[in-house]
Amino acid sequence: MLKSLSLKSVLFFAVLLVLLLILPPALPRFYTYILTLIFVTALLAMSLNMVVGHGGLFQFHHGAFYGVGAYAFALLLYKAHLPMWLGFIAAPLIAGFAGLLIGWFCVRMTSLYFGMLQISLGSLLWAIVFRWYALTNGDDGIHGVPLPSFLSSVSNAYYFILFFFVLCLVVMYMIHRSPFGMTLQAIRDNPARCSAVGINVRRHQLMAIVIATFFAGVAGVLFVVLEKSVFPDLLFWVLSLEIFIMCLLGGWFTFAGPILGAAITVALRTFVGIYTEYWTLILGVLLILLIFFLPEGVMGFLVQKLGRGRHREGAPARGQHAES
Repeated sequence: MLKSLSLKSVLFFAVLLVLLLILPPALPRFYTYILTLIFVTALLAMSLNMVVGHGGLFQFHHGAFYGVGAYAFALLLYKAHLPMWLGFIAAPLIAGFAGLLIGWFCVRMTSLYFGMLQISLGSLLWAIVFRWYALTNGDDGIHGVPLPSFLSSVSNAYYFILFFFVLCLVVMYMIHRSPFGMTLQAIRDNPARCSAVGINVRRHQLMAIVIATFFAGVAGVLFVVLEKSVFPDLLFWVLSLEIFIMCLLGGWFTFAGPILGAAITVALRTFVGIYTEYWTLILGVLLILLIFFLPEGVMGFLVQKLGRGRHREGAPARGQHAES
């Protein structure tokens, strides 16, 4: 499946990975932290894009599963006193199970009703976390999650999170290019025709939700590794909207677009937020401009430009490849 990547793409990602590996010693601690936060947020945005951009589902409250993974990991370590690696494995599975339960109801709805039902059920998860003080400490959150000493420094957490970020990206790309991923994109484009040729549309959509919520749970675990704490805002609908904007900003019909969208959003929130608390106003203006001038997103625009450039150089179009 990875053979579909061109040699130039492989070299580009290899050079980028080497650069990311050598950056922390040369960067101040704050910038290392911001870069690590971008990895976590990008993984979350990528998981949402699996169902929104590639599956065509209105997953409006995806952040709820991010919070479920984070809280499951924190509670397993903080209250159940389980080893970190056991909690690391169990938390994404719990998030995926939550996605299975909620998705089982939602896939029976269509378009907007799917999204509205998911917002309602996701908000129910937020209310449980916010109100159940005996278990979750309510709006105080959980602080000082016990983690191994090797994760106490920002640089070690950076390499730990980078490793799992890259690993998840490889797995997600393999899923994206697999027959299941291609079928999911076909369902996005024409669910009626897919159902007519014998594809179980609901089953594929439910599988996509479970896979996406599992990776959202992994992102939640990595957030706890970075912050050593967890709080109810992770399950609030505002975060879900922010993730959705990341996919739009980067290009939700591309594979790597949400990574770029997450990087832009985190950078705006961090560096513009130093000078003004109204950084969301700048993000809103950018989003309006994007909708009018770059509806395919920044990465989608770049991919189209590169594709046109190759076509002008004499490369055959996609249809010509199929005919040959």
